[in-house]
Amino acid sequence: MDIAALQALYAEVFAEWVRELELEVRSTTDDSVTLALPVRARHVHAGGVVCGQTLMAAADTALVLAISHKLGGFRPQTTVQLQTSFLRPVGKDVAEVAVEARILKSGRSLVFGEVTLRLPDGQLAAHATSTSALL
Repeated sequence: MDIAALQALYAEVFAEWVRELELEVRSTTDDSVTLALPVRARHVHAGGVVCGQTLMAAADTALVLAISHKLGGFRPQTTVQLQTSFLRPVGKDVAEVAVEARILKSGRSLVFGEVTLRLPDGQLAAHATSTSALL
């Protein structure tokens, strides 16, 4: 799938609140998809940093797009496991976070992936691993 097809998939398949993250597909490789997550005031909690729920939703969404890209099109799927480690805060003044989802192994019914979420200077803000079941 090319970038335009992945962006269209994002607009068509995901729930409205996920689309409100305003993720933008930036690049792809054979086994990965990189998105940009713009930081908006609605993503920032009282501590002045982006809430973990926003970062996890972006990671999970990126994985769905990476799986679809790897499979050559969308296939219904569900997240079985999503393990996220938050390594440094994403401040409210950060413009965007780079979200790269990579497929580690794709089987007949399960897909294993990982996601890195990086600050504009390249520092790792969060890391996630995931298992998804193809339906």
